Amino acid sequence: MKRKNALKRSLISLGLLLVFVYFNNASWLAAPTSRGPLLLAHRGMSQTFDMAGVGNDTDTSKRIHPPEHPYLENTIASMESAFAHGADVVEFDIHPTTDGHFAVFHDWILDYRTNGEGVTREHSLSDLQKLDVGYGYTADDGRTFPFRGKGIGLMPSLDQVLAKFPDKSLLIHIKSNDPEEGRKLAAVLKALPQPRRALLAVYGGDSPIQSLRGELPDLRTMSKATLKKGVLSYIATGWTGYVPDSCRHTQIHIPEKYAPILWGWPDRFLSRMEKVGTRVILVGGEGEFSAGFDRVEDLKRLPEGYRGGIWTNRIDRIAPSFGRSSSAHQ
Repeated sequence: MKRKNALKRSLISLGLLLVFVYFNNASWLAAPTSRGPLLLAHRGMSQTFDMAGVGNDTDTSKRIHPPEHPYLENTIASMESAFAHGADVVEFDIHPTTDGHFAVFHDWILDYRTNGEGVTREHSLSDLQKLDVGYGYTADDGRTFPFRGKGIGLMPSLDQVLAKFPDKSLLIHIKSNDPEEGRKLAAVLKALPQPRRALLAVYGGDSPIQSLRGELPDLRTMSKATLKKGVLSYIATGWTGYVPDSCRHTQIHIPEKYAPILWGWPDRFLSRMEKVGTRVILVGGEGEFSAGFDRVEDLKRLPEGYRGGIWTNRIDRIAPSFGRSSSAHQ
């Protein structure tokens, strides 16, 4: 009899626990977040390319789709167009230069996209800004180069981007795993007032992000290590409603394939992250090579009424689906 009573109490306790877990993480019971979807334009307005078989060393400028717009990634004009089309955040890449600046450019080497040669960070900013950043793009296996001669002098510096968009939200990508680069970037961002830094976020290698966080703990940052720690910690404790410190005031990029395993996904999870100052960006598929939501039909994969961040390589295509009015000039 005692054994039966103990089993009954255990089953009741287990049932109550399951009821608690369900209702505590029921997305449909969550209060709506304070805004609609946040649209993040990867590299501004950029030329997209065939993703099949892309690796770390793939020259993607040689496999672009036939151009549908005149913009080149990581240029001031591409960022202006992205914001004009309705982007909330623009992402771009940086490299340190030999003369103490940061150049805004994607590739580790110059040979693919430009008429220059060698490692990007082994050049001065003044030399980099003489290059043609549209030189290498082709959509027909090199028969024509539609942007050749049109990208001369278009590689901006980080200072120029920050000055051009003083009130816009920007995501800065550190392309290396050099801790010194994090310290150098911290020195630049420390000169900005705190309200301006609140509109910025930085992601990149584990070492530079750790250095940057040490110098500027008020800045949203993300690396593979911080993302892994935050997500695993939340999976372990999130069922209780507790948000671990590793998930607070940071940036979290979640591949759509894995998002459903997060406690309270989507609305309860997004509400919890918003309360602790964390920005959540949903990326396409398994998050491979910056896959995004680039077609209107891709948006059908989003949870109904989704209000978090969305990573896209074609802000011009998806922004109208969210009622964003475009003032972009074509």
